[in-house]
Amino acid sequence: MEILGVGPSELIFIILIALIILGPKDMQKAGKTIGKWMRDIVTSDGWKIFQQTSRELRTLPTRLMRDANEELNQVNNQINDGIKSASGSAQVRPNNPGMPPRSQPIPSAPVVLPDNKIAPPQAEPKTNEADQEKNA
Repeated sequence: MEILGVGPSELIFIILIALIILGPKDMQKAGKTIGKWMRDIVTSDGWKIFQQTSRELRTLPTRLMRDANEELNQVNNQINDGIKSASGSAQVRPNNPGMPPRSQPIPSAPVVLPDNKIAPPQAEPKTNEADQEKNA
């Protein structure tokens, strides 16, 4: 546990140094003075504003992500509504025998990629023993 960047061992060391310098009687007075000073700071309006601002800064990334997600959902809904209205109007159109049919998108088949295998080395043409004797 750290308080203002001071760990427990450092806090004990500071208290020991203060006890040696101030002595037991002055240590009580210093403790009371520091306690009153801390209470005044914590109960002040400035401290409350500081705490509120700190809380807002910690929650800022979450709030921004939430807002962006809501905007994205609104845009997505608008796009879906536009697609539905466009596809709905296409289905309402009467089928006239004199008109050529509308072009429809071709359903895409899944693309099958070849395996990434290295081709085996090409075999050298076989030579007969008679050919080898001629070459020799």
